[in-house]
Amino acid sequence: MNAETLFQTHRPRLLALAYRLLGSRADAEDVVQDAWLRWSGVDAAAIQDPEAWLVTATTRLGLDRLRAAKRERQHYVGPWLPEPLAISLEPDPAPGPAQAHALADEVSVAFLTLLEQLGPEERAAFLLKEAFDHDYRQIAGLIGHSEANCRQLVHRAKQRLQAGRPRFNADAGQHRQLLARFMDATQRGDSEAIQALLHANARLVSDGGGVVTAAVRPLLGAERIGRLFWAIARRGAAHDARLGYVNGEPAILRFDHGHLHSVTTVEIIDGRIATVFSVLNPHKLRTPVTDPGTGASLQ
Repeated sequence: MNAETLFQTHRPRLLALAYRLLGSRADAEDVVQDAWLRWSGVDAAAIQDPEAWLVTATTRLGLDRLRAAKRERQHYVGPWLPEPLAISLEPDPAPGPAQAHALADEVSVAFLTLLEQLGPEERAAFLLKEAFDHDYRQIAGLIGHSEANCRQLVHRAKQRLQAGRPRFNADAGQHRQLLARFMDATQRGDSEAIQALLHANARLVSDGGGVVTAAVRPLLGAERIGRLFWAIARRGAAHDARLGYVNGEPAILRFDHGHLHSVTTVEIIDGRIATVFSVLNPHKLRTPVTDPGTGASLQ
């Protein structure tokens, strides 16, 4: 197997790792491209474990990019939400191993947003252990810490993430049904119906990145969220909406004259919506919307 074929064999795993580290499709693809450039400059035949070499290169490149991204995101306009990796109208009917890897629960918008609480080394250690099943010896070699320190990093990450994760969530069918009702109510601007679907202290987090109009701080409370969608509908500013999937989880896809305008996902606790995440920044919506049944792209 030549060097390029070998790299392409491992590319889906490398992209999954880089995306989970960075929460950005564009940044993850850049990291994987940089890993390819490094790989193409070595004698692949002399490397005993190509996968380990590539994972090491991707992890270290990803950490460097994550440190830079952390600094950049301090100056981001409004809340920062992850850039979708995959957007589709229907779930993939027969996902391959790479797709199943990338579209697991651990790449939901809510979970990737939660990962932003972690420092770069914490995030890398946690993901390598929990998502990619590396042992602590391997993790220590990858991120340049002792095994004992890596154990502490993973332990602290778990504690911080468990505090922010919902205790109970809906199954896939309930999730999609509740989201459909929320989509219908927001399209009509029915404030009372919206409030009935939300927890009283629900949050709406919108990411416009300073490029398009969006709240620069999370909107708190079911009543305020209901009034917002009522006002949007009253102005005639609501966009065409369809149910779809973002990173494998149910989502509302809104379109403006056939072009993707925003994607909205929700976090559900005890049968009601606790958090609404809306990505409106057009720079984060360049991923084509696909129909897995036909393979066609809508944009």
